[in-house]
Amino acid sequence: MRGLPTFADPNLIVGADSFSDAGVYRLRDDLYIAQTVDFFPPLVDDPYQFGQIAAANSLSDVYAMGGRPVTALNLVCFPDKDAELSVLHAILAGGAERVLAAGAVVVGGHSLRDAEIKFGLAVTGVVDPSQLITNAAARPGDLLVLTKPLGTGFITTAAKAGGASPESVAAAVTSMIQLNRTASEAARACGVRAATDITGFGLAGHAAELAAASQVSVALHVSALPELPQALDMWRQGFRTRASKSNREFLEPVMQIADGVDREHLELAFDPQTSGGLLLAVAPAQRDALQRHIRQVDGTASWVIGHVQPRQAASLLVLP
Repeated sequence: MRGLPTFADPNLIVGADSFSDAGVYRLRDDLYIAQTVDFFPPLVDDPYQFGQIAAANSLSDVYAMGGRPVTALNLVCFPDKDAELSVLHAILAGGAERVLAAGAVVVGGHSLRDAEIKFGLAVTGVVDPSQLITNAAARPGDLLVLTKPLGTGFITTAAKAGGASPESVAAAVTSMIQLNRTASEAARACGVRAATDITGFGLAGHAAELAAASQVSVALHVSALPELPQALDMWRQGFRTRASKSNREFLEPVMQIADGVDREHLELAFDPQTSGGLLLAVAPAQRDALQRHIRQVDGTASWVIGHVQPRQAASLLVLP
């Protein structure tokens, strides 16, 4: 992006230079909009499930900013001569189901012929300025709460090669389809200071971005990282994405690993996630209320996986 024009607009609240999850623009003093876009090739064989996963992943960026999705545009690439149009129908139906579950509407979209199927959404959400959450306000002493387990990259890679069990695939699909709506609502209700959603850069990459944006250091407790069923078994069998290696290599200069860290379990932090959970920086006094809200509404767990420290030489501190 070096050399591209910069945009000096007083109403641009969050732009591309902040590495946040969505852009935020002020329409009025009492109303912001959050905008994001994401699409990718299928991760699973079932086209309806793929549509659900891609949509949930796209909607997640608005949730990470404390916003409420309002409209969505379909983005479709499809090989119409090599695949049945019923497949495209199922993908769009799956995406529409998740948009409806988010309380938003599909207002149209764009499609083009391509050799490979791709699908996702461009999403616009609304944000109350008093409840805007970015990745730039974490404070020393905050606890880090993760709202989904890790390992979707290892499991989906294994599934493509026929090396994943039905149980592990089902757990990964269930996790990826789940919206981050409740986690976002809990974050707003409990005064979460900073947040990001965990996607392609993995937990470690997105935590490092949060640390840099907030000018703090983030400590991750490897033993506390939640794992999808058999995810590390897939890693041990060699089912790894190219991005997990590049994520690790990119983070090495800003990472300090303590003695006694389980290096295998640490691999979960580098695994690129699709439609992963939110990483929330919350004051210790609000931790119980945050986790209780998520459990009572969604019936799902969340995990305290680290804490925020004053800025140090390494922005990412890896502890046992």
